[in-house]
Amino acid sequence: MITKLKKIYYEKYTKKSYSISNVDLILERIFLNNNKGVYVDIGCNHPIKYNNTYILNKKGWTGINIDLDEESIKEFNKFRPNDENICTVVSDRSDEFKEIYIYHTRSTINTLSKDLVNSRNKKPKQILKKKTKSLNRIIEESRFKDQKINLISIDVENYEYEVLKNFNFKKHNVDVIVSELHDLKQKKLEITNQSLKFVTDNELYKLMTTNDYKLVNWVHSDLVFVKNNIKL
Repeated sequence: MITKLKKIYYEKYTKKSYSISNVDLILERIFLNNNKGVYVDIGCNHPIKYNNTYILNKKGWTGINIDLDEESIKEFNKFRPNDENICTVVSDRSDEFKEIYIYHTRSTINTLSKDLVNSRNKKPKQILKKKTKSLNRIIEESRFKDQKINLISIDVENYEYEVLKNFNFKKHNVDVIVSELHDLKQKKLEITNQSLKFVTDNELYKLMTTNDYKLVNWVHSDLVFVKNNIKL
């Protein structure tokens, strides 16, 4: 009986993560007092598994989920129908055709980054060309265009800087931005091989700090940036 009570007690105070790196627990803590909010999840892949925004979705948040894979978006329409789920390629500009390196359907390593492809031993099965949309346009064409965006999460396999470099930071004033950052010289995602200098020298870090964000957490390859003087 005591063992069962202990199990119930520990389960009550144990947080379940859905992210691959537990970064969603950091986001849940940051937004502890926000039961409603809006997220944009770029490179969303799966509505639940290894997803950074599902924990907030369960809390009552809604938002935009974006992926270049149609099968992924079908899953989001099924399991997260209250969100706006969009199949498109996100880049710094709209209406350009970019090469997409496809390893297989629903792969988390499909990418627009030729540098990343060249750094891998495994090569893509096919290369497709698809038309791009900027993040600014996606938001402006969505039902959330006049709403406050609290969170942007980006995981697009070494193409994160391009997604953000022309983003209108002043207009949208996003509270928190989570972005993956790849070190192409690092063959394994191991904490012992990571370098703070690589992060702070990177163009993504410089873009974020120039736009009034500070790095508050770093989990594996996920960087958590928070707007300076944020009020939650």
